[in-house]
Amino acid sequence: MTAEQDGNAEVALSPADWVARQAELYESSGGTKGTTQLGVPCLLMDYVGRRSGTVRRTVLMYGRDGEDYLIVASNGGSDRPPLWYLNLQANPEVELRVNTERFGAVAETLPAGEKARVWPGLVELFPRYGQYQAGTERDIPVVRLTRRRDASGE
Repeated sequence: MTAEQDGNAEVALSPADWVARQAELYESSGGTKGTTQLGVPCLLMDYVGRRSGTVRRTVLMYGRDGEDYLIVASNGGSDRPPLWYLNLQANPEVELRVNTERFGAVAETLPAGEKARVWPGLVELFPRYGQYQAGTERDIPVVRLTRRRDASGE
């Protein structure tokens, strides 16, 4: 993301009404409200549209792996990946809000071995992920979001 896109640009919210409402609540509260969905922790992710160049925002459930955040590109078990995932493949630089903290991160799809290691914990966190995977032939990707460090290493 460019400097002008890092939290200061106009952001397009999801076309799904419930996602847009939750994103607005999450952001307008400074990360104190709208931080869970069905009892699962959620983050806000701003990313750049691969065709439009528009900064977009979505709400995603997440798990943890050490310092990193894990998100699942399930698209509700659809045979197609969510559009945000296609955009991350084109541009992995994102901005996150996790509760009251906002920071830059880099997205990386986990290779099969890493996914196999973290998948059981993600299914435990949100059992529908297992149902979604069972209901599609598509291998549902897991994406690692790693905090960007500044030039000083912080």
